[in-house]
Amino acid sequence: MFKKIILLLVIVAIATTSCKEDFLETKPTDAISSNDALATAENMALILNGLHRLLYAQSQTLLSGGDSYRSGNQYWVPLGDNLAGGVIHTASANNLGWQDETRWISHNQETSRTTKQLWYQRYHIVASANAIINKAAEGTIPEDAKMKEIIGQAYTYRAYAYLSLVQHYAKGYLIGNPASDPGVPLLFASKAPFTSEPRSSVQVIYDQCMSDIDAAIGYFEGATARPSGNAYDKSQLNINVAYGLKARIALNMGEWRTAADAAVMARQGYPLMDESDWKSGFNTTLLPEVIWGSNVIGTETTYFRSYFYLMCNTFNGSQNRNNPKIMDKRLYAQIPDTDYRKDMFLKDAPNSNTSASNGMGGWENNTNPLYTTEEEFDAEIDRLASVYGWTSSHNTHPYMHVKMRQKAPGTTDPDDIILMRSSEMYLIEAEAEAMLGNVQAAQDALKPLGEERDSAYDVTIFDTQEKLMEHIKFQRALELWGEGFLYVDKIRWDDEIDHAANGGSGASEGLYQSGFQQDRPSVNDEWVFKIPQEEIDANPNLGPGDQN
Repeated sequence: MFKKIILLLVIVAIATTSCKEDFLETKPTDAISSNDALATAENMALILNGLHRLLYAQSQTLLSGGDSYRSGNQYWVPLGDNLAGGVIHTASANNLGWQDETRWISHNQETSRTTKQLWYQRYHIVASANAIINKAAEGTIPEDAKMKEIIGQAYTYRAYAYLSLVQHYAKGYLIGNPASDPGVPLLFASKAPFTSEPRSSVQVIYDQCMSDIDAAIGYFEGATARPSGNAYDKSQLNINVAYGLKARIALNMGEWRTAADAAVMARQGYPLMDESDWKSGFNTTLLPEVIWGSNVIGTETTYFRSYFYLMCNTFNGSQNRNNPKIMDKRLYAQIPDTDYRKDMFLKDAPNSNTSASNGMGGWENNTNPLYTTEEEFDAEIDRLASVYGWTSSHNTHPYMHVKMRQKAPGTTDPDDIILMRSSEMYLIEAEAEAMLGNVQAAQDALKPLGEERDSAYDVTIFDTQEKLMEHIKFQRALELWGEGFLYVDKIRWDDEIDHAANGGSGASEGLYQSGFQQDRPSVNDEWVFKIPQEEIDANPNLGPGDQN
């Protein structure tokens, strides 16, 4: 029994901003029954709208027992880069436990907010998807194009949630023994008491993900098309999202051919961004290559719980003013001068923070020969503020990023969360082809992305599988920086974390503590999230021996 799981139908119907106000007004908002919510395709759409909001809302607004310290994917997306050391902190600023994640003292604690809220949020998605899937299976509602769209979204959501769960609460598929490694419990119920199965194997969970996503694609093929032209539209899941998730699932299973083919299908109709779009701030789902993202409703902003609060150096919050986030110096050194992405990482920004963890803040500690006087040092700080819009209270730091920027910099305004882009699909195709030994096919997949970003790009120099994989790792680290992929990438590649190697990343060992160095995931169980102790205590099919 999932102690925290409750059926989302009532809460979803209350929370949605859907135009179906007549449905909402038929009964008091605390009295909408499951039967009503599942009675028609239009009513089921309210459930989906609630799931779209659940992806980014503060948990206490939708989940029983939730609190305000995590706001869904506003936290979970950047966690992938924060935990794996790609996004580097420059000073102490532990709001929301964000620095605890970098120190590896949160995800490996069975009582932490991180382990608990990720688990229950994803299982809420499963339970709500189950409600639609199970109702559709009864055959009482005609499966017209609208209903197929809804069922397709439900299957896609369930695959998405299970993939997230198995990637965090179990050992990586390619670095373990998936047939015997414990995965997570399967849940097919849509009503209390939500009794799950015991922990299934990693293999079973991945198989379920693939089965669900294939079912989703089948339904989407006969479904109404997703509208376009509005940022909210890309909150809805469609066949491209389903193919993109299939590509992710297959990539992490080592099903290379399936991954490559699905990635090609996913990106159809979503052209690569040009330089202007890439440099525009990554703050809207309207960017042309965004396949899926959360359109964060301004009236329901999460303020200091948002993705941009945790990630964006222009956001007006202490997490950013006091602790500018920077790129790994070793990654920056690999970026050619002809690659316009390099412009979004400010190598020569003065270190204005006298509390910086490297002890080099302020003019007195300046070592950058570009600034020969304190006046030049201060003038550059002022110039950067005028260009990027942060306030006079914001600190600057060498290698700080301006990739993610608000539409209204220097404020606490909300912005969209990008969840899937066509660039990722080119990189999945390239990695899959490289792992198959198809050098030419991998080069062909990399070429459009590389040539768009780098005016001197020459893919032919990556002419072996080994060279291709090293280059793909570089491209993923740069192109997808801050978008949450590094944690699962390192697990798939069995790569360690070592901020000291090769001249150092720029991270402080004193600040990072245990997160400064971590051995490879194949030999280090600390990569696996703990199951919430509340779940171990409440679920009759789980016991102390099931804890990671």
